[in-house]
Amino acid sequence: MAVNIHWALFSGQSFLWEQFDIDSNYYSSIVDGMPLIIRQLTSYKIEVYYYTDSIIDHYINGFIKRYLSIDIDNRSVFTDNFHSLYPEVSARLKEYYGLRVIRQNPYETMISFMCAQGIGMHLIRRQVLMLRNTYGEKIPITFSGKEIILHKFPTPESLAAADPLKLSICTNNNRERAKNIVLAARAVVEGRINLVDLRDPEIPLDVLRTTLCKNRGIGFKIADCIALFGLGRFDAFPIDTHVKQYMGEWFKSTTALRNLTPTTYLLLDAEARTFLNPKLAGYGGHILFHCWRKEIKKLRSF
Repeated sequence: MAVNIHWALFSGQSFLWEQFDIDSNYYSSIVDGMPLIIRQLTSYKIEVYYYTDSIIDHYINGFIKRYLSIDIDNRSVFTDNFHSLYPEVSARLKEYYGLRVIRQNPYETMISFMCAQGIGMHLIRRQVLMLRNTYGEKIPITFSGKEIILHKFPTPESLAAADPLKLSICTNNNRERAKNIVLAARAVVEGRINLVDLRDPEIPLDVLRTTLCKNRGIGFKIADCIALFGLGRFDAFPIDTHVKQYMGEWFKSTTALRNLTPTTYLLLDAEARTFLNPKLAGYGGHILFHCWRKEIKKLRSF
């Protein structure tokens, strides 16, 4: 399956990867506690450097394939009926089948999206970097003879003990948002948010969303982002202004003309499942989201 690493890492689903200053073809992060450096070689081949003595090559190969959702055939995300009904949109999407929805750590996904509400992606990435640098463990690695400092994502315990006022530097100076992050971290530590149990694919999506929304600072959109990008629920369909816009423009939704209230959100969610594969609605929605931002909005910063 084809993969476009840059689109996967810089399309608004993850804010934990960085491009090297010395060579922008390389990307670095810490995934599940493991420092990784990756580089795109071809559309079907990537190079991976990993820093651990505890695993063997065949494990990292499977790990990366799962992380990048190589098991999903992106050509099957959109049905034949979709291609027939929306030929112009379908033609636009062909270029974007290399975009993979990545399977991320649910706790890191939850905190990242709570940290980053309502601001642009470039600023989100900077805020999450500040969060890691301020509260995360420092991990030095050597690459091409040079030392590189990476930071792990802060543990639930470190954020649970954080002063919301200090943490607010990582939430665009929003103290209420910082307080909500501290409360969410405490809930994880105390077991009131059990993200392991929430991985259960048998949990109905509306139940999963409602469960996550019981926590301050998590509304429908953030809950669906956690589900889609952190819990592997490719049926979860996060809706923001861009999604609302493309549903109105490309799919002629009259509901998209309304303000994005909770009621409108649920109506749009239901509508999306009428033209997208319901089991992969969020996966397809993210490809549409990225295509819309690049093709129609002409955005260049991600």
